[in-house]
Amino acid sequence: MRKWMAIGGLVLVTIIWGGGFTASDIALESMTPFQIMTVRFFLAAILMGLISIRSLKGMKKEEIRAGILMGIALFAAFALQIVGLQYTTPSKNAFLTALNVVIVPFIAFLILKKKISPKGILGAVMSVIGVALLSLKGDFSLGLGDGLTLLCAVGFAFQIFFTSEFVKKYRAEVLNFVQMATSFILSLISLFIFQETEFQVTGEGWLGVLYLGVVSTTICYLIQTLCQKYVDETKAAIILSMESVFGTLFSVIILHEILTPRMIAGSLIILAAVVISNLAETAQPQKV
Repeated sequence: MRKWMAIGGLVLVTIIWGGGFTASDIALESMTPFQIMTVRFFLAAILMGLISIRSLKGMKKEEIRAGILMGIALFAAFALQIVGLQYTTPSKNAFLTALNVVIVPFIAFLILKKKISPKGILGAVMSVIGVALLSLKGDFSLGLGDGLTLLCAVGFAFQIFFTSEFVKKYRAEVLNFVQMATSFILSLISLFIFQETEFQVTGEGWLGVLYLGVVSTTICYLIQTLCQKYVDETKAAIILSMESVFGTLFSVIILHEILTPRMIAGSLIILAAVVISNLAETAQPQKV
């Protein structure tokens, strides 16, 4: 039962992240990328600290170290994604970021020697094909921005992998607070390095970054961390790829983007990938 509740929780995360694309667009109209990251992770660190205040009193060095690793991976992923977006198209950026789905199981194999199930691989490949149908238009030549975005996908893959491993050993609240605090500190340093310290934010911009900090980051990463205790990293990555489906859905509903047969096909393939991956036998028994 906990496993299926965890899967439902991860699906909820993808729905919220799908809405985050619209919030990011609104915030970017009056804020720079590192301003958004700094404010978003500052809000997340403060809120996560308040939520976890009792647990933080007894933090162990191992928990702090694990949370820092998660935070470095998360910051690197977001930073590379933002910088990469300046040199490539949003569609390529979205597709290449989604390649973390196929990277995660190979990280688990290389580090833990964890067996990759055929159905898990099939699900990962299908999800990439689905995201390609949703995102890609025109030719697919690779440039500097594409290379940076590929590195961003590696960052997200490590964040998912670290989350799956550490949440089985340490407390989710502590891991999340340290993760957000680490991401905030690194974002703040980057803010000064890239001289993005002058804020001229509109009311809509503040609303957009408020959604990103409170809902897309604090709530979603807390849910993700709690749920990955019961869902292995490969399945979690495939389920989280549904973010692109809900991102497309919100674009159609809110931004009045035209729904095409290609979008429908891509969404259905991703949904099928999620179903197939959750029929797969895992290398280690799930906790129930």
